[in-house]
Amino acid sequence: ELDSNKENVENYHKIIESLKLAFADSKTYVTDMDEMKVKIEDLLSETYADKRRELITDKAIIPTHGEPYSPGTVYLCTSDKEGNMVSYIQSNYTEFGSGLVVPNTGIAIHNRGNNFSLDKNHVNVVKPFKKPYHTIIPGFICKSNESVGAFGVMGAFMQPQGHLQVITNLIDFNLNPQESLDAPRWQWIGENLIEVEEDMPLDIVKGLMEKGHKIKIVKDFTSMGKGQIILKKKLNEKESVYISATEKRCDGHIAVW
Repeated sequence: ELDSNKENVENYHKIIESLKLAFADSKTYVTDMDEMKVKIEDLLSETYADKRRELITDKAIIPTHGEPYSPGTVYLCTSDKEGNMVSYIQSNYTEFGSGLVVPNTGIAIHNRGNNFSLDKNHVNVVKPFKKPYHTIIPGFICKSNESVGAFGVMGAFMQPQGHLQVITNLIDFNLNPQESLDAPRWQWIGENLIEVEEDMPLDIVKGLMEKGHKIKIVKDFTSMGKGQIILKKKLNEKESVYISATEKRCDGHIAVW
């Protein structure tokens, strides 16, 4: 009976904490459907639910609203039998980008300029006809002036970090395209803080900590980038095949025709 009571207390505790978190979100985001600034699908998504669920511990918490917004970046790559390949990335950046829509088109204008500088003394200051630094990076691999493959990893400032890790996996660690995408990822957040996915080998985590890195293991992989790859492999002088891979962290798909 004592064990049963403990189990009941635990169940009640989890239900109460879940309700508190749900109220924090609903009081912040829910209104008339035509006036809501977030998508209902984002609030109800399994990914967001998992993110909120991580806040529930064995102690009562004071709930705060979460961030159910979905980023607006999409990456794709394609190729044809003639050997042409395209690496393409499109991004509204945050939610609905700038919030401005081209009249009569439904096309939302991005707000990647969010990371440009208005400091006239900064190297990345924005001005006419200048292309300031940002993280829109459709990638392409070449060797000896020949195209090898199209690839890309989206995810704001995770993009260049994801590209580095995928390329390293492909070339230095000799992994195949799918293994390169599936491998555990890390992300430098700032100063000595590194976030690593929970499937990162423990010996690597411990070794990095011994070298002075502050490691945070994260279960939420939504900030670790999402990528696709198409590589061309020569069979002989006249024939080649394509090897494709899609990201395990999102709803990517390989289409062949």
